[in-house]
Amino acid sequence: MKRFLPIVAFSVLALAGCANTSGYSGDVYSGNQAKTSQSVTYGTVVAVRPVQIQADSRAGGLLGSGGGAVIGGLLGSQVGGGSGRQLATVAGALGGAVAGTAAEDRANRVGALEMEIRLDDGSDVVVVQRDDRQFQPGQRVRLIGSGANVSVAPY
Repeated sequence: MKRFLPIVAFSVLALAGCANTSGYSGDVYSGNQAKTSQSVTYGTVVAVRPVQIQADSRAGGLLGSGGGAVIGGLLGSQVGGGSGRQLATVAGALGGAVAGTAAEDRANRVGALEMEIRLDDGSDVVVVQRDDRQFQPGQRVRLIGSGANVSVAPY
């Protein structure tokens, strides 16, 4: 069993980072946005700030916490004997669940930009999207879409 522990640990950590983060890019459209009319407005970038987006886990956080609990329990079961071993197993499982959840959360973070944009009508909006493109204050941009589906593109 001890030989399989590193394999299990690496497998859980690899799968914990499986959130699909491409949807946060300004260059990626969802299936329901394809072949639909999108509104376009124009503006000028006023400010840009680096931020992070916490992507949702496909497994709902169960992979990190569950995998961490299994690994922690296995490691805890290697300590002591009798009731001490049982306590170490429980403590290892609880600690592993916490550590696994934290690892999954870190793996599912995406670098992003928060852009304040002054639209041509004088109003200001803020859009957050993945930092796969560089934007600078003073740059002219176009905002494509509306509501919860807006992406910023150079003009």
